[in-house]
Amino acid sequence: MRRSGSWQSVWDDRILEAIADDEDGIKSVGDLGDNDYIRVSKSQISERCKKLGENDLLRKVGHGVYMITEEGKAYLDEEYDAERGVYMNQDISNGKCRKGADTESDV
Repeated sequence: MRRSGSWQSVWDDRILEAIADDEDGIKSVGDLGDNDYIRVSKSQISERCKKLGENDLLRKVGHGVYMITEEGKAYLDEEYDAERGVYMNQDISNGKCRKGADTESDV
């Protein structure tokens, strides 16, 4: 299950999925606004992309153009906790991932 942040909206996953599905992992707000899967205005998409960027799931690469980050891909793959801003299953002591340790008390 994806671990979304309290700051996220229902549209954020769809935005991330649409960008991740792009061959280069890059999309403009205009392209996202034309996507039938995302049913909000371009101004709302722009605000959500900005918020996703502030939380390291997207990176702005130009005027209204965003690229999915490694953290964004990991979030979609259920490997990143967007609330805490950390990879799940990570052994904090040595920076390596440990299978089955998905909370701070497990590492």
